[in-house]
Amino acid sequence: MSNEAPIVSNFIRSTIESDLASGKHASIQTRFPPEPNGYLHVGHAKSICLNFGVAQDYQGQCNLRMDDTNPEKENEEFAQAIASDVKWLGYEWAGEIRHAADYFDQLYAYAEELIQAGKAFVCELNAEQMREYRGNFEVPGKNSPFRDRAIEENMDLFRRMKAGEFADGSRTLRLKIDMASPNLNMRDPVIYRIKRAHHIRTGDKWCIYPMYDYTHCISDALEGITHSLCTLEFADHRPLYDWVLDNISIDCHPQQIEFSRLELLYTMTSKRKLAALVNEGLVSGWDDPRMPTVIGMRRRGYTPEGIKLFAQRVGVSKSENVVDLSILEGAVREQLESNCPRIMAVVRPLKVTLTNYEEGVTASRAAPYHPQHPEFGERNVPISREIWVEQDDFAEVPPAGWQRLTVGSEVRLRYSYVMKCDEVIKDAAGNVIELKCSLDMATLGQNPVGRKVKGVIHWLSAEHAVPAEVRLYDRLFTEARPDAVRGADGEYVDFRQFISPESLEVVTAYVEAVARDLAPETHYQFERVGYFVTDRKDHIAGEKIVFNRAVTLKDTWKSAT
Repeated sequence: MSNEAPIVSNFIRSTIESDLASGKHASIQTRFPPEPNGYLHVGHAKSICLNFGVAQDYQGQCNLRMDDTNPEKENEEFAQAIASDVKWLGYEWAGEIRHAADYFDQLYAYAEELIQAGKAFVCELNAEQMREYRGNFEVPGKNSPFRDRAIEENMDLFRRMKAGEFADGSRTLRLKIDMASPNLNMRDPVIYRIKRAHHIRTGDKWCIYPMYDYTHCISDALEGITHSLCTLEFADHRPLYDWVLDNISIDCHPQQIEFSRLELLYTMTSKRKLAALVNEGLVSGWDDPRMPTVIGMRRRGYTPEGIKLFAQRVGVSKSENVVDLSILEGAVREQLESNCPRIMAVVRPLKVTLTNYEEGVTASRAAPYHPQHPEFGERNVPISREIWVEQDDFAEVPPAGWQRLTVGSEVRLRYSYVMKCDEVIKDAAGNVIELKCSLDMATLGQNPVGRKVKGVIHWLSAEHAVPAEVRLYDRLFTEARPDAVRGADGEYVDFRQFISPESLEVVTAYVEAVARDLAPETHYQFERVGYFVTDRKDHIAGEKIVFNRAVTLKDTWKSAT
């Protein structure tokens, strides 16, 4: 069974197909350009699937380029994590990893070219003055008093900026476009600023750094990108993207195409806010399984195939892309359903003593690891005098329609006998601590005679099961949009207030003995419970068994003998 959703056409694919058919492009070249200032999140995963996916589908190539133009916030840890995440998702980039910093010399040369053409100038307005001169949507901007400097003076000042003669923030290089433009991005934007900061690749070579809007379009062109795919917030930046490329001596002019960014409910994708969760100890790290980071989703037990299936299903459009977290969970669940072997585990154990158990007579049975995949093999499901069942599978006062254990009732033990509950043992506080039950010895692998038993429960032999730390993860936030809730005063409420105290529960469970020797990042379905993965950091085969719940199991498990 395949979980791959069919490729659905969209406006980006239609553009690519038209460009290839017309001969505008002989092949497709895309790029994924993250800034190494944090870990990638689910929104980036969608972009990765889009950029690498269309390149694959049209026999093109996709570059991985680090947008490292803001050295104060970037570090090598983030850069390495980005590369690792892309590989884990199953993609390979063309050639070596690229960096915006690789083009700093060329970017500087193009800046001098713009100055020489009278299209850029050195400005001495400070940040506050620049905001005042810029105007707003209702008020047009005013030309900087430094806009009409002579070309020679601008060239001299810019070279002195590069040489480190001026203080940080004292001068910028700006383009001469149109201070009356209704698009604020075109009001003589800054393309270089003075910033003495150590760069993860160039060290202290530079004390001036190019701005993103200037860097990105030229980097695309230098790499021969055909289609520069970005999210909708960059639509207003496209005129600047095109203006820069139209006004420098460069042959390639990529086409920028925007699509709606992903908004996943019950989570956040702001790097700044995610960093706050990490830095303030509200989660265990960037790889906390409750985080929407790629590394967090990986540790939780989400699979690359499940994430890709999710990306295909949410699609690509220009309309608002608000998606409930259940869509992601459903894609992961569906992929695991057909590809994940199954075992039994008891998460909240209740002791059961089988009063008529007979050593050497009461038999065990073999069970398949997956009912639709005989190639997965099978294992023995042993039985002993004492077994574990789930606390939730017993009720002293059962509700209407109850088909599990209660005093005097029968259930089928999964892959084993029909069992009847005869007696309840309680502690001094009145809590149920043990059940005394008996087996119908004629029901191993066959139905009882003269009666029908509807309920089937999972269980484990207490003698053979192994203990495991099981981490039951749930949604991190109680609000669908935790960073968009306004209080009575109209101000945004601190998103930290909506962190769910029930987002993580750690229990000691029992699992089948096969779990003892599993490698980290091994996926299993716990029958009737959910989908789990051995933790990639804390699980140690043969020593410490740690499972993380990836997603819960829909209540579609069917009874079987």
